[in-house]
Amino acid sequence: MAIIQVRVDNSLKEQAMSLFDGLGIDISTAIRVFLKKCIAENGIPFSINYESRTYDPEEVRRILDEAADISEKNGNSDMSLDEINEEIRLAREEIKKENE
Repeated sequence: MAIIQVRVDNSLKEQAMSLFDGLGIDISTAIRVFLKKCIAENGIPFSINYESRTYDPEEVRRILDEAADISEKNGNSDMSLDEINEEIRLAREEIKKENE
């Protein structure tokens, strides 16, 4: 079994959890449903229009600053991609051992 990690802001997570609770499912189940629907439709199961999306430079800066703060807080702001990937590999091995 594979692990997918996604960072979202707390408000988005809480709203999603509330919605999924009402449907009687958890976030993991909702994500699996989404992935299965993507495969069944051979694409994203809703339209995504690049032209209609505008990016507020202040919002982009806020998101990048938040990501940098999280990275700094977790002590991995100076890690290389290889070091990050090695940590992920080790964590997955540990989870796999725990599940055996």
